[in-house]
Amino acid sequence: MQSIVQTPSAVSLTSSRRSFIGRTGTLSAVAFAMLAGKETLAQGMAGDASKDVGILNIALGLEHEAINAYQLGAGSGLLQKPVLDVAVRFQSDHKTHRDVLIATIQKLGGTPVMEKKLDEYAKSLNAGMLHSQSDVLDLAARLELGAINAYLGVIPAFGSKDLAKVAGRLAADETMHYVLLNNVLGRPLPATALSFGA
Repeated sequence: MQSIVQTPSAVSLTSSRRSFIGRTGTLSAVAFAMLAGKETLAQGMAGDASKDVGILNIALGLEHEAINAYQLGAGSGLLQKPVLDVAVRFQSDHKTHRDVLIATIQKLGGTPVMEKKLDEYAKSLNAGMLHSQSDVLDLAARLELGAINAYLGVIPAFGSKDLAKVAGRLAADETMHYVLLNNVLGRPLPATALSFGA
């Protein structure tokens, strides 16, 4: 099984995910109330919408990247039919995440970050190094793990169970993706408990 070498762009991807995790503690309850579809709850809260928009745009950028990574994998011709079907399903989940983030950013009066062209994602993700189904799945698993940790990073910022639940649901989708991808790759379950979000 050939794995993808971590390139400077992969390092910057990891860095941007860490930046998201580090800054999400400042995301207000207003933004997550809106993500949860609880606009009436959000109306009674105070928060810095511009800060929220900036953080949500980082999350949106990561969702754009995931959607395009799955598109690159699907278009590569390297995925066998059952695996391709699952990849398309996972891409659909990320599209749902994207749509929720866009709607929330707009409700906060912000402008959602634009999706880049597929070629730009191919370059930044080093798609030229994808030579097998395992390569594609390894890339997807690494992106999903970054998303898990990013979404789990926001949960401690909440005093409200409803708001924490939204971030938990997003992290749960990413965890499902990660575990299934690793299973297909023949990798074992995480060796210890509490292995995500640390």
